[in-house]
Amino acid sequence: MDDLLSLILNKYQLFLLIAVRTSGIFIFSPFFSSQNIPNTMKVGLTFSISLILASIIPYELSLSNGALSIIILKELSVGILIGFISYAIFSAFYVMGQIIDMKIGFGMVNVIDPQNRVQVPLMGNFYYTLSFLLLLGINGHHHIISAIKDSYSYIPIGNFKFSEGTMNLLVNILSKSFELGFKLSMPIVAIVFLTDIILGILSKTIPQMNVFVVGMPLKILIGLLIILISIPMFFNSINSVFDILINSLYNFIAN
Repeated sequence: MDDLLSLILNKYQLFLLIAVRTSGIFIFSPFFSSQNIPNTMKVGLTFSISLILASIIPYELSLSNGALSIIILKELSVGILIGFISYAIFSAFYVMGQIIDMKIGFGMVNVIDPQNRVQVPLMGNFYYTLSFLLLLGINGHHHIISAIKDSYSYIPIGNFKFSEGTMNLLVNILSKSFELGFKLSMPIVAIVFLTDIILGILSKTIPQMNVFVVGMPLKILIGLLIILISIPMFFNSINSVFDILINSLYNFIAN
C-alpha cells in the first residue's frame, strides 16, 4: 500500500495524465461506455489501469500548471478518439440493422438501447448486442486496453497533434463503417428484393390478390427466417469486423 501511495505522490503528474487518457475511452468505446456499468466501477477500472501504466511507463514530468492544462486536453483527446474509433466501427451493426429494417418492414420501429439510452433500429440493436457479446467472449475489450498501453509508444505524453492525416483517417473510418453495414446486410436485402419482384409478378398475374395485404407479413416472415438462417454466416464475418477495429485503432495511434 505504501508503495502505491509513494508512486502516486512521486509521479502524480504522470498518473493524472495517464488517468485522463484512459478515462477518455469511457465516453464512446463499446463496453466501457455502457450505462449498465456503475460509475464506481468505471472509476475503479480507470484508477487501476492508470496505476499499472504509471508504474511501467518511463516518464519523468515536471510541468507548470499552464502546460499541464494544455497537455490534459491533448491526452483526453487521444482517449476520446480511441473510444470513438471503436464505437464508429461497431456502429456498422446499427447501419446493417437499419437497412434490414427498412427492407423487411420494420423501418418505423425503434427500441431503447439500455446500454447507451438512445433509440436504435430494432434489428440494429439485435446485431449490436450479439456482436457486443461476441466481443466480450473473445476478450476484444482487452485489445482496446492494449491499444491504450501501446499508444504511449507512438503518441508520447503531450505530443498529440490533430493533423489533416488524423481527420482523413477518421473520415475513412466512418465511411468504412457504412460500407461494412451495407455489405453485411446485402444477403438479406437481396433475398427480400427477390421477394418484392415475385410479389410484383404475382400482382400482375393475379390482379385479384391484394399484394399490399399479403406482401407486408410475407416480407417480415421471410426476413426473419433469413436472419435466423444467416446467423452462422454472421458469426464467421464478425471476426473480420473485429480485425478492422483493431487495425483502425493502431492506424490512428501510429499515424
